[in-house]
Amino acid sequence: MAIDPVCGMTVDEKTSQLKMEYKGTTYYFCAPGCRQAFEKEPEKYLKGGPKGMPSKPPWWKFW
Repeated sequence: MAIDPVCGMTVDEKTSQLKMEYKGTTYYFCAPGCRQAFEKEPEKYLKGGPKGMPSKPPWWKFW
């Protein structure tokens, strides 16, 4: 399961058709409005995203 970076909802990445790749990472969304908001200001949601979003990309632990 993935976390929608805009609203914090849990999203099943296997069935979700609302997704977007940004800087090499795929993000999944619960609704078109969340995807549109992220598309306009992705850094806003990645820096101060909803509770439940990781503060670092998933690959950080390998560095």
